[in-house]
Amino acid sequence: MSRLNKPQSVPLLCYVTDRHSVVSTEIFEARQPFDACKILLEKIAASAAAGVDWIQIREKDLSGKECSSLTGEAMRLASTRSRGASAKAAISPKTEAAREQFSTRILVNDRLDVALAAQAGGVHLGEKCLPPEEAQRLVRTLGRKDFLIGVSCHSLEAAKAAQRSGVDYLFFGPVFVTPSKTAYGAPQGLERLAEVCRAVPLPVLAIGGITLENAAGCISAGASGLAAIRLFQDAADLAAIVRALREVST
Repeated sequence: MSRLNKPQSVPLLCYVTDRHSVVSTEIFEARQPFDACKILLEKIAASAAAGVDWIQIREKDLSGKECSSLTGEAMRLASTRSRGASAKAAISPKTEAAREQFSTRILVNDRLDVALAAQAGGVHLGEKCLPPEEAQRLVRTLGRKDFLIGVSCHSLEAAKAAQRSGVDYLFFGPVFVTPSKTAYGAPQGLERLAEVCRAVPLPVLAIGGITLENAAGCISAGASGLAAIRLFQDAADLAAIVRALREVST
């Protein structure tokens, strides 16, 4: 049974990292020599300070050592920024009570070994990664009752299979057109998102082309949250983005 409740009183917000897209031409020219991981950590710190619920470390080309180092630093930044004044300021009076115990959770994409060694808050598995059942077995062995296991799904059948495997949450998409998800085919659309949300008793986070303009449609379709790269990573005023997203279900 999932350790998360559905539906959430306010949408879960998940920033999915991508250090390859965080370095723009302007940053490259202004910060020679640049360090993409350093810039990414600045984004992670800002996301935690703004009140983002989850940050998924999705840097698939890093070595285990590099990913572990990045995850550890992300957790340190999240723990020091999550309960700061900036985080509280990003939460409107309507949602502040629901986020009273707010703390940013760090998830690691694919690398269960890194997530467990770094004492992260969970692991996010792709459809072709380690089977969720095996991940659960390892997590139970270590007694990590607070550790979340989530999966990415791109069809109703995959979502139902993931639910049967006992995961805690799902990412479903791509809902809209997005450059980062072209390998997963055409956009699923809000109708299919709604179908998945009705079919599985798990929190479903919509992913793929999420913007301020279409976020409300995802929540209306039944999504418990929103996951995105560019929406958070490219934001000029991240606190304002978070405030606006908190209001889409109120």
